[in-house]
Amino acid sequence: MSDIKTHWENIYETKKINEVSWFQEVPKISLDLIASIEMDRKDKIIDIGSGKSYLIDNLLKKSYTNISILDISKNALDEVKQRTKSEINYGNFYCSNILKLNTDNKFKLWHDRAVFHFLTKKNEINNYIKICENHIDINGFLIIGTFSEKGPLKCSGLEITRYSVNEIEKLFSNKFSLIHKLNTDHLTPFNTIQNFNFCVFKKVI
Repeated sequence: MSDIKTHWENIYETKKINEVSWFQEVPKISLDLIASIEMDRKDKIIDIGSGKSYLIDNLLKKSYTNISILDISKNALDEVKQRTKSEINYGNFYCSNILKLNTDNKFKLWHDRAVFHFLTKKNEINNYIKICENHIDINGFLIIGTFSEKGPLKCSGLEITRYSVNEIEKLFSNKFSLIHKLNTDHLTPFNTIQNFNFCVFKKVI
């Protein structure tokens, strides 16, 4: 566990924000999917594995006011805190491995772009799903984006798990219903293409 934290701290300490493959100044796909969901702008949102993502900045500008972010890297979270300190936000900053999330909070919207696919062991995957089930409100929403079957085999030097939409849907089928799916190409800052599957679920149980 500590080794993976060291890995990500090193990345965020040594690379500029636009020197990582997942950088998006305006994360349009995520923003569009969030806008499509029926929710109040005061509802609780959490962005999992936020890193130094600009998703929270963009949501705050759109008057969402309860945005929590979680990342294993303190360096990443500190930068986002500094960047957004002038905005009204009642959310929390969780410095944690997602599998060790320790909170009683439940969320109307859980957003995960490119964290779930880093879990490669069955027990890790099942643990993540259980955490989602426990921390998303009934009638709340889960947005999850992973590398597709055509996506890379590794990211940031780490092995990943690629998913079809059907595979993601089956994994979360116990308490979630798939309401939208999207296959899209992400153009990295290095002009390479990464193919993603995005799924939007509603928690029905």
